[in-house]
Amino acid sequence: MAKLKVTQVKSAIGTKPMHRGTLRALGLRGIGQNNVLPDRPEIRGMIARVPHLISIEEIEEVKAKPVRRPRAAKSPGAAE
Repeated sequence: MAKLKVTQVKSAIGTKPMHRGTLRALGLRGIGQNNVLPDRPEIRGMIARVPHLISIEEIEEVKAKPVRRPRAAKSPGAAE
């Protein structure tokens, strides 16, 4: 599933209250802040309301393999 990196590039000062609320719902508080969100229709709808205040990048999600750690060797003096 793709993700969207949303970055606020313009100030919300002087915008409509609904636009400020949309920025808050996207997790943005100020210029330069960014948030990674899932690419879903409801997120796309919020982005469509404030395209003049934000920039968007699509990010492909890469699943990381779990790190396998070797078991700790038993110390020779440990009681069993």
